[in-house]
Amino acid sequence: MRIAVDASGGDFAPYEIVKGVIKAAQELKDKGIEIILVGKRPVLHVQAGRHLKKLNISIAHAPQTIEFNEHPVEALRNKPKSSIAVGTMMVKEGKADAFVSAGSTGAMLCAAYLLLGKIEGIERPALASIIKLVPHAPALLLDAGANSDCRPQHLVEFARLGNIYAKNVIGIESPRIALMSVGEEETKGNKLVIETHQLLKTTPGLKFIGNVEGHDLVHHRADVIVTDGFTGNVLIKAFEGLGDSIIKIRQVSQAVNSASHLRGRALLADVGIGHMVKGMDFREVGGACLLGVKGTIIVSHGRSRAKAIKNAILMAKRTVEQRIPQLIAEEVKDNVSAVTV
Repeated sequence: MRIAVDASGGDFAPYEIVKGVIKAAQELKDKGIEIILVGKRPVLHVQAGRHLKKLNISIAHAPQTIEFNEHPVEALRNKPKSSIAVGTMMVKEGKADAFVSAGSTGAMLCAAYLLLGKIEGIERPALASIIKLVPHAPALLLDAGANSDCRPQHLVEFARLGNIYAKNVIGIESPRIALMSVGEEETKGNKLVIETHQLLKTTPGLKFIGNVEGHDLVHHRADVIVTDGFTGNVLIKAFEGLGDSIIKIRQVSQAVNSASHLRGRALLADVGIGHMVKGMDFREVGGACLLGVKGTIIVSHGRSRAKAIKNAILMAKRTVEQRIPQLIAEEVKDNVSAVTV
């Protein structure tokens, strides 16, 4: 297996990206996995040179970088040798089995759509983000930001994509599918939610349990939460912001010690929020998987450091091992055949 990693994308590239790749390579040593750093070869040789052969790391030269403030389509057109374009083409050409990037999300989505293409029968690929607000009970939220404007059939499609990913990557035998809304009743919500609810009720192959509200996420009422990309992205960033705020408590833990006699981490565990801090920390998951394109693409947070990159690589490994794009293509084909019959 070969996993390509964008060494030029992200706020802390290339140093933290290389550091994360080395950590992942050490963990995956002797497992037949090559990690390919995609970026400026001279810089990467300096940063990772002594680890290349020892840890099965290689370099693919990509002299250009797409910045976060660039228009995605124009940037891809004007920078064909950017790390995002080169890494995505490696997946398309079979030179890599997956591509991980903490670079521009817009450019990553455009590269996946334009260079890899959508799986036949998929209208709207979606970003699937794993959230862990309850110990040992991960859930999948999609769409996490790829599609701001959706129609009911798109959300049904997201449910199917999430169902496949939750079964095969997270390991949930029969995922409970829920629709994000402002109330449990099927008449609650905007037009999109109400119409989607009616479609999901009659969609075969899905264990649809109805609507959930925001507060239900911390009670793990569902395994797959379906929503439009606008709402999903707001939710993900709200969790992230709350997690960052709680993590900052650790910086003042010494002031609490005198009263509690507990150190920072023990204090968090004592009040029952230690697991929530970890669950809201994007570094623990690594990234979101783009489902519905012809290849494995992991989109990491722009602020990713070594730990997040390592975990994103491990996520890419699990996704490739479970043949997620192929399973999606097979299910779409089966659904079309069933409708035809």
